[in-house]
Amino acid sequence: MVNVPRLVIAAPASGSGKTTVATGLMAAFAGRGLAVSPHKVGPDYIDPGYHALATGRPGRNLDAYLCGPELVAPLFAHGAHGCDLAVVEGVMGLYDGAAGMGELASTAHVAKLLRAPVVLVVDASSQSRSVAALVHGFASWDPEVRIGGVVLNKVGSPRHEALLREALDESGVPVLGVLRRSEPVAVPSRHLGLVPVAERRRDALDAVAAMADRVRAGCDLDALWALARSAPGVPGEAWDPAVALEACGGPVARPVSGARRVAVAAGAAFTFSYAEHGELLAAAGAEVVPFDPLRDEALPEGTRGLVVGGGFPEMYASELSANAALRGAVATLAQAGAPVAAECAGLLYLARALDGLPMCGVLEAEARMSERLTLGYRDAVAVSDSVLAVSGTRMRGHEFHRTVLEPGAGTRPAWGLHQPERRVEGFVRRGVHASYLHTHWASVPAAARRFVERCEG
Repeated sequence: MVNVPRLVIAAPASGSGKTTVATGLMAAFAGRGLAVSPHKVGPDYIDPGYHALATGRPGRNLDAYLCGPELVAPLFAHGAHGCDLAVVEGVMGLYDGAAGMGELASTAHVAKLLRAPVVLVVDASSQSRSVAALVHGFASWDPEVRIGGVVLNKVGSPRHEALLREALDESGVPVLGVLRRSEPVAVPSRHLGLVPVAERRRDALDAVAAMADRVRAGCDLDALWALARSAPGVPGEAWDPAVALEACGGPVARPVSGARRVAVAAGAAFTFSYAEHGELLAAAGAEVVPFDPLRDEALPEGTRGLVVGGGFPEMYASELSANAALRGAVATLAQAGAPVAAECAGLLYLARALDGLPMCGVLEAEARMSERLTLGYRDAVAVSDSVLAVSGTRMRGHEFHRTVLEPGAGTRPAWGLHQPERRVEGFVRRGVHASYLHTHWASVPAAARRFVERCEG
């Protein structure tokens, strides 16, 4: 049974102020001495970085599409273990989920799975009495979703606030906070989200502090704490990486020092990663060693496997290219047949070139930036045996990129995709599995187990 006090921070639409309120609440409650567990609905990698700064704990994702609804509560319990409070930032509008799949993966869906009260953040800048109709509609749309209060954002004046409060008195949904219209917190954006913390840590710390100040000044923290404590228990046990691995193949071999050392790309160029990936690798017997391809000229000594996740490599293409020593080390490791798993930015890094700049040359492919944004959930099936999966393995993933890859010879495709159109994608060559698809290994822990087992080959 999960009994952690919890809140879900949602909104009628994107751009209403969810991130400011959620991150500010995390930091404000952490400032009160509470251990706060931060979570984000959906496949977002960037907001969890700000959440981690606010709380001092890893930001974790809750994605009912990638992992399945049955894993949402166990993953939540795993992340929130030992905490006093959990704050879950929603995605898009409250009821917006995976396209064409009803409520699946929406903030409302996750709130119901967690039996968590919802705080609705409303951009009130262009309305007064109509706010009551808006809130009433959201509160009554699904009786299983409990909207426990409203935070009014971008309120213009005391008179504006009075009109909004008067209207909401009739709705029965309490106002738990009012944030004045002011200069937005200075957090630059890129594509569809914020700039990652790793690219601007000092400024990001200042931004998180500013969010906390706004929330402390405008929100009733005692009322929000009481609302969080009103959440009922959720049946079930916390997710455990070791148990998950044993369930897909029996006991895991005990680690031997250095035998399964897995280098994981980190730093500003490769910031997209789920916390559970490293936990699964470690539970499978790997020694996980981070390194920074922008700074380190060699892979960690004794590297037997390599994981290169996502990020914004186009922002650092020249620096990545200039680190010829590391590019050579990556190519040598891959040519030796060592297991290499790369997603999105990692795929581009393994290519021959990105926008004409030399990369690792592991794959005979050229990458270039494009004006077209490729974005969305994907259903996938492995079409080639690889270090992550046997052919026929089904997995769900997410694509998010503005690049095009021109494939060369000598590789097999990694995935067959079935949504929104049928196509093959990715590359398998020797021990390399490289793809645009971001996946969550908690849904298929056998991928981590298979990868680590091949580190001894």
